[in-house]
Amino acid sequence: MTHTGAGVSQQRLQVRRIAPTREVPGLAEDVRRGLLTPPRWLPPKYFYDERGAELFEAICATPEYYPSRTEEALLQAQAGRIVAAAEAGHLVELGSGSARKTRHLLDACAARGRACMYWPFDVSADMLVASSRALVREYPWLRVQALVGDYQAGLDNLELPRDGAPRLFASLGGTIGNFEEHEANAFLRELRSIMGPGDRLLLGADRVKDRAVLEAAYNDSQGITASFNKNVLHVLNRGLAGDFDPDCFEHKAVYNGESSRIEMYLQARRSHTVTLHALHRSLALEAGESICTEISRKFSEQALHRLLAAGGFTIRQHYAAPGDYYSLVLAAPSDGP
Repeated sequence: MTHTGAGVSQQRLQVRRIAPTREVPGLAEDVRRGLLTPPRWLPPKYFYDERGAELFEAICATPEYYPSRTEEALLQAQAGRIVAAAEAGHLVELGSGSARKTRHLLDACAARGRACMYWPFDVSADMLVASSRALVREYPWLRVQALVGDYQAGLDNLELPRDGAPRLFASLGGTIGNFEEHEANAFLRELRSIMGPGDRLLLGADRVKDRAVLEAAYNDSQGITASFNKNVLHVLNRGLAGDFDPDCFEHKAVYNGESSRIEMYLQARRSHTVTLHALHRSLALEAGESICTEISRKFSEQALHRLLAAGGFTIRQHYAAPGDYYSLVLAAPSDGP
């Protein structure tokens, strides 16, 4: 599909829906696979309904939650160097969201007189169109090819240009940490498969640090993260005609030092039974039993090198926030120039 609107700015914006190249499990299948029997888990993608997206924006404003503002400050400080090193004619962002932080890269492009084309790729069509329209208004030189779809459903249908101009692929927000190791390896290998030797990957990753800092970031004093976590129960109730009572659960986020990751749970306060009428299934939860709703892996510098190497990349530049709180890495295909 293509959207064009009135005015010159909208002539620089096209929106295209990307067909999946493989099946991605939906809510019912994910619940059958992960929730009905212990150990219980759900993938974090179900956090982000309209209410969940609002709560996450509020989380980013809490004093405890450092990742978003630390990454943005690092990106603002290093965007000029990143753009100069990548020399990209195309910026492809996987999971672009509101594209708030991306503006630092676009500002750096403008400062260097490099009019790159922006390719935001996101599952939320409404957010994608709104953010893209705002960008073409803000940057008179910018052309946007917005891509609606789930990049975890495959990248083969992107049909990105091969006009000889290098492409910079960006995965920001520390999203790589939400993947299990085998999932991260598969994602990076697939991304590598569509990249040319002159293309680059900009990856944001949170770093290993003091347990107290990490656990505070996911247990804010205002209780916003707790509301965000419990909101997934409303998503289940809506989507599968369930009768989850959020008051029966306690939010819990702990740092697993052995695995270098935050693990977020919903823990049952008491024994009770929940019915998912759309699936004709019930689950009996014991007091203290937990549902894992998210992992967020944290990386040492050595772990980042191993991660990228396993995916077929070599780190060319490593930009670290003060105190090694956060990293942006610019990586090239291992067999590239």
